[in-house]
Amino acid sequence: MKKCRITVMKVIEHTDLMERYENPMLHACDLREGQVFIANGWEKPEGLCDSAWSSLSAFVMTLAHGGENLYEGWMKNPRSAMISCNDGFRPVSFYIEALKEDADPVPTQGITGNR
Repeated sequence: MKKCRITVMKVIEHTDLMERYENPMLHACDLREGQVFIANGWEKPEGLCDSAWSSLSAFVMTLAHGGENLYEGWMKNPRSAMISCNDGFRPVSFYIEALKEDADPVPTQGITGNR
C-alpha cells in the first residue's frame, strides 16, 4: 500500500446559497488552496475534516492499493483523482495522487493473533 498526497486545489463559497439556505455559522471550513495532506493509505490525515474525508476516502484507498485509470482513464495521471467534498455551500476540490512511498505499517501493539 502507498501513501497518497491530497492537495486542496480550489475552495469556493456560494454566498448566494449560504444567504438563502444556511443557518449562520461561526466556523465552517479552514481549508485553503495549496494546502497538502498526506494519507497513510488507510488513515485520515490530521487536519482534514470528516466531511471531506467521507468524500475522498474511497478514492484514496483505491489509489493507495494500486488502482489506476479510474472511470476509464478520466485523469491524465492514471494514479490520481480530482474529487470535491460534499459541502454544497463551500465545495472544496482536492487532487489526490498515489505516491511511490510505501505507507507506514499498521501498529500491531495490543493485537493478538489466533493461538
